Amino acid sequence: MGLLERTRKEWFIVGIVLVIAVAKLQPAVGAKGGPLKPEITITYIAVSAIFFNSGLSLKTEELTSALMHVKLHLFVQIFTLVFFPTAIWLFLQALSVTPINEWLLKGLQTVGCMPPPVSSAVILTKAVGGNEAAAIFNSAFGSFLLGSSSSVPFTSIFSQLFMTVVVPLIIGQIVRRRIKDWLERKKPPFGAISSCVLLMIIYTTFCDTFSNPNIDLDKFSLIIIVLIIFFVQLSFMLLTFLFSTRNNFGFTPADTVAIIFCSTHKSLTLGIPMLKIVFAGYEHLSLISVPLLIYHPAQILLGSVLVPTIKSWMVSRQKALKLTRQPKAPVKLLSLCEHRLKEQQSQQRLMTCIHPQKRNRGIQQFGFTKIQLYKLFW
Repeated sequence: MGLLERTRKEWFIVGIVLVIAVAKLQPAVGAKGGPLKPEITITYIAVSAIFFNSGLSLKTEELTSALMHVKLHLFVQIFTLVFFPTAIWLFLQALSVTPINEWLLKGLQTVGCMPPPVSSAVILTKAVGGNEAAAIFNSAFGSFLLGSSSSVPFTSIFSQLFMTVVVPLIIGQIVRRRIKDWLERKKPPFGAISSCVLLMIIYTTFCDTFSNPNIDLDKFSLIIIVLIIFFVQLSFMLLTFLFSTRNNFGFTPADTVAIIFCSTHKSLTLGIPMLKIVFAGYEHLSLISVPLLIYHPAQILLGSVLVPTIKSWMVSRQKALKLTRQPKAPVKLLSLCEHRLKEQQSQQRLMTCIHPQKRNRGIQQFGFTKIQLYKLFW
């Protein structure tokens, strides 16, 4: 495979590298308050476009089926609300004896308590080809549940989720019913559209990261916290993969993809306002915010890089399951008596093929049995 063909095939990974490089060169362009106005274009327009795209591409039956998939929803919410923060707390007990700044460790603890994001988990699930409908439900439900239980204004959370998730999704479903035949005939590249939107989100996220003065730490602390965050993300992605692929859960490979992303991603949009309210007046608020500011771009970057690997696993697993579920050809087992009876019948038929004179002479003169004659002449 040539370099050009390889680049075309892996265009998304190449795009990630390019947008991060551009964000590093001119972070002010895509940062909040910059010319691109990400607080409007990303928070409202891009997220609405994602869910309109989902409503347009998903069948109504798939959304209904995902809504009734209670076992998957319970798995994701228990992992997000119970297991994740508990595991982080236990992990930080071990890190507390290290020279890492205690306020950075407190920031890591708050990351474990954050709700899932609305957009990134859905886009990555769609890019892989997983259960997008389940990802939509769990992302929106998790954000609504944790956000409404915090100090962030309930009406603000509800109105934002309703306008950027529910309304575009419903409009997409209505439009789909009108142009269903055209969609099935033309098959628009919904996955590529979502990937382009994700590249835009990655760009503005890294613009914010590179232009944020709160991340101006000493290199040792910054490197350590980045390594810890990537370790936590990879570990939890592996755990969700191992748990969700157990046979007793009964999840499909597409379900596993949605579980991996929805259970391990954390929201920056809801997280920062929550931190500002909970830790209002703390002089170390900037240090507490650093882990979340790093976790958000790291989860998008790591998830995007792993898309080809997870997709390859999902496709191969689906093929393997399809082969094992195919009905096998019926095999008729004959008993010993049936085998002997068939053998005797075949021998009798073959004896008729021997010339009568030879058969009679052999029996009279030499005392051969019919079976011996059969063996002699056949």
